Amino acid sequence: MKFVDVHCHIMDDCFDNDREEVLIRAKRSNVIAIISSAFSIDEAIKTIKLMNSHKNFLFLTCGWDPTNFDIDALMEYQRFIIDNLNAIIGIGEVGLDYYYIRDPSLRNMQKEIFISWINFAKKVNLPIIVHSRNAGDDAIELLISEGAKRVILHAFDGRISWAKKAVENGFFFSIPPSIVRSSQKQQLVRNIPLEFIMLESDAPVLSPYVNQRNEPANLIYAAKMVSELKNINIEVVSDVTTYNAVSFFNIHFNGL
Repeated sequence: MKFVDVHCHIMDDCFDNDREEVLIRAKRSNVIAIISSAFSIDEAIKTIKLMNSHKNFLFLTCGWDPTNFDIDALMEYQRFIIDNLNAIIGIGEVGLDYYYIRDPSLRNMQKEIFISWINFAKKVNLPIIVHSRNAGDDAIELLISEGAKRVILHAFDGRISWAKKAVENGFFFSIPPSIVRSSQKQQLVRNIPLEFIMLESDAPVLSPYVNQRNEPANLIYAAKMVSELKNINIEVVSDVTTYNAVSFFNIHFNGL
């Protein structure tokens, strides 16, 4: 079996004391590639440096915290991305977060920032990984209206009706290990084809266990649950989700 972690935060401070060990455990757990999201220039630079020690295993996407409204910093970050496109395989995570942002005016600003990232991703011809906590309907509606094409909805917590609409538009969903304790995620997997599913850890969060740090090695929990819910062999889950990731990001991973 081979797995691809299409979304995590490997540069999070909680990995500072054992980051290399975390990567080793991932490799020993049949993870052949990790795609890590950076929310700042500094984090992106650190990720690129680490990538040099893990070529064709660790990859970078550049995203933006949906609760960050610093437009000057955003513009600077987008300039950095343009200058470093050879090291970046995607834009994300970016999107909407209505869990933390309740004020209507701030939500409108959040939408404008999200739209800017959707159009930026199209400009630089990179796929987009979307955060949509408590905002699935609006996020999908904006993605469709802005003409986004290569989309992953990560850890989607929205309504099944909108998930089906996303699939109709060719959008993918990445499933985290926390699916083992989430009836909503389980229902999501039951209702979308395997051909539109990838696996993510979202480490250090969304662990299969409550109040425990997550890491990419835990992808197996997500894969097993998808296998059970779809009543298919886990080898098929491995093959299809890995193929989906390889095709989506248009890169080649170690082990393929």
